[in-house]
Amino acid sequence: MENIDLKEFVFDRILDENSLAHTLAVLGTLPSPSSVPLRAIIRFERTALPSIIASQLSSGILESTKQIGSTDIYSWFFAWLHKRDDIPDMKIYVICPATEVHIRKYTTQDVIMVHETPALYQSIVKPYILAFDPARTQWVQDIIAGTVEASNILSASTDFLILPDMKWDSTNVSALYLLAIYTHSDISCMRDLRKNHLGMLKTLRRDAWRVVQDKWGIGRGGVRMYVHYQPSYYHFHVHIVHTGHVGLYGMAVGQSHLLDDIISLLELDSDDGPSILERMTFTYGLGTEHGLYKPIAAALVEMPGDED
Repeated sequence: MENIDLKEFVFDRILDENSLAHTLAVLGTLPSPSSVPLRAIIRFERTALPSIIASQLSSGILESTKQIGSTDIYSWFFAWLHKRDDIPDMKIYVICPATEVHIRKYTTQDVIMVHETPALYQSIVKPYILAFDPARTQWVQDIIAGTVEASNILSASTDFLILPDMKWDSTNVSALYLLAIYTHSDISCMRDLRKNHLGMLKTLRRDAWRVVQDKWGIGRGGVRMYVHYQPSYYHFHVHIVHTGHVGLYGMAVGQSHLLDDIISLLELDSDDGPSILERMTFTYGLGTEHGLYKPIAAALVEMPGDED
């Protein structure tokens, strides 16, 4: 949806507040060309503070301050920055029209730990992936086709594209967040990876190192590369994040799997038969609003317990 005027947003309710990530997600409506308003999700996120603030305190980068307390050698203040084009206060994401799936995704939810055996994957998860609505990954296909984001591509090959993730403000290097998108359709998720994909994964890793070194001077150990399971969408992709960018929900234990570790596992795999990633049991957190929650929760109740 183009030409959005956020002043026309009609608030309905708060979906989620996250004080650690400094985000707020709300549901409401935006006007449409027809007479029926469109449901919309707006997610507000405080942008990372740039390092130049420290060096420009004496030059008036702060519009005003208010001391709110002190004790012994410690003092603390509220502060307001002068409005500057290069230091935005927040980043705003808009999803419009928002579907029920989007609303569930951005709604505060409890999480259960799932032990996904190969059998559970075959009986519940794989059918869910195969039935995944292609419209939900149309934006990925548009990037691959070059109809959007073409000017933002940092590296391109026959197997993947590397570009900035929309979660990054493209300004603060310590919060750098890139995305590597696989350009083919044969890998939906991590379980589809086989030993014959090692060459592609190693090339992706090498190219990501080159991009962050050439463009931002970040050394080989300066970024994390990881894959989500379960991912938010079923088209294989790798997250490339600055090591200084911590506290992201997507880095949670059980959800994030380091690309280096995946490569190492595949190197240990046999040349034939089911992949090691196909044979493994994965443990991860699953939100109660996720499409897999109900069938997996029901299946877990019926599974025999581990007596060890």
